Amino acid sequence: MKGLGAGRRAAVAGLVGSALAVCAALGPRPALAQTPPVIGLPNYGGPSTTGTAAVRADLAHQQLRGTDGEPLDGRGTSIAIIDTGVDPTHPAFSLPDGSSKLARSLSALPCLVQQQTAPSDGSCVTDLPLTVDSDTGHGGHGTMVSGVAVGNSYTLTDGTPVGGFAPGARVVMISATAALQGIDNAFAWVLAHHAAPCGDGVPASTCPPIRVLSCSWGANDLVITALEDKLAAEGVLTVWANGNQGGDGTTSNSNPSPSADPTPGVMTVASYDDQGTGTRDGKVSTTSSRGAASQPSTWPDISAPGDNMISACRPYLAICMAIGTGPHNGPAATDVGTYNTASGTSFSAPALAGVIAMLFQADPHASAAKIDDTLKATAYKFRDGAPYQRLGGYTSSFDKGAGLVDAYAAALRLGASRHGDVAAAAAPPQYGATQPAVVASLPNTASPAPAGRGMVALLVAILATLRTRRRRTPGSRSWR
Repeated sequence: MKGLGAGRRAAVAGLVGSALAVCAALGPRPALAQTPPVIGLPNYGGPSTTGTAAVRADLAHQQLRGTDGEPLDGRGTSIAIIDTGVDPTHPAFSLPDGSSKLARSLSALPCLVQQQTAPSDGSCVTDLPLTVDSDTGHGGHGTMVSGVAVGNSYTLTDGTPVGGFAPGARVVMISATAALQGIDNAFAWVLAHHAAPCGDGVPASTCPPIRVLSCSWGANDLVITALEDKLAAEGVLTVWANGNQGGDGTTSNSNPSPSADPTPGVMTVASYDDQGTGTRDGKVSTTSSRGAASQPSTWPDISAPGDNMISACRPYLAICMAIGTGPHNGPAATDVGTYNTASGTSFSAPALAGVIAMLFQADPHASAAKIDDTLKATAYKFRDGAPYQRLGGYTSSFDKGAGLVDAYAAALRLGASRHGDVAAAAAPPQYGATQPAVVASLPNTASPAPAGRGMVALLVAILATLRTRRRRTPGSRSWR
């Protein structure tokens, strides 16, 4: 941990200690994967952003209505998140009645203890009390991710605006701890319960159906591939962080299993940098994993904001000290260090998941494939990075996919109605205004990712993400 301050060294050590203690208590488990989590990166000094302006989610919240006649903010959808856990007491998740946006809290840890449980069996996933912080001791990653997805929109005491992409949506958190335990079983639970995640007796107004699953970690697992394909067939999209390993297109650094899965409704997302201004003409994040230029199946599907994202945190959560660089207080005078800033595709995934929740409010009966198609067809073609190339019905590139997600344009395409002052949105969206020339379709030459699954100590991921930004050498591989 050379080069880290004493506070950050202590935070990393505490987080790693928690993960190792869990591992030691559980004992050995066969067939452990070698793919580390896609964890966040430090903020490299740019201004903080929510990312919501760049994808026109803010505009959609203000000007568009869903089929329910309500503001287009993701209400009516639960976003399932498999991560470290969540702090339901954080003000980002509070509702006016004093309850939380956490519709259900679960743990996959018992699935590892019950070693006889098959990976495709979600019955071992266990309830946690809705008021219990499942993230303390596991780092805080899940709390930050959840804040990007559904966090309340308000201004902090220092004037900093915060807020998630779908503040009207709910979260179903499945805690897999810092060591990512029971992730296959967590997928199986979502498949079995997505239609009524809190049980048949709980109304959808309290606990809406799960329409999207957000995963901010790496996977190389054929069990998960089979489960996410079944979810897509039942109308649930799975969104994956594409990784934080950069690249130049000579080889694929993309998240292995998801990038090899061509099923519509399984999406990998690259990180976009709005430079802290909300611009739609920013840059592909330097650290965002690139696919192989010669293998289009490894390319990310789309881009969403991931650089310098401000989200829910706590000063005692290790991620805030390890990768966060700008603690903010608020919204109340007694709320200290409740927000911090970090970067990575870990935050691009819940950003896209939030937009997907908004789109289901515009068209509740849409299939996963229709949402996938709409997102790609309406993506904004920002110019930075590799040129776009024709791939089937879209143009795409090995670094940023189909372009920057455009929540406003996608929602209109799916039938959202305009409301109030629409002067800023009166002109039709210029999807191809900055699109470079299109070249001929490229063949798909990628091979499926090999099978494998399991756990890696969080130390590897934390230390890997604390490296100085640099361009990868051609042919280098990451996630090791």
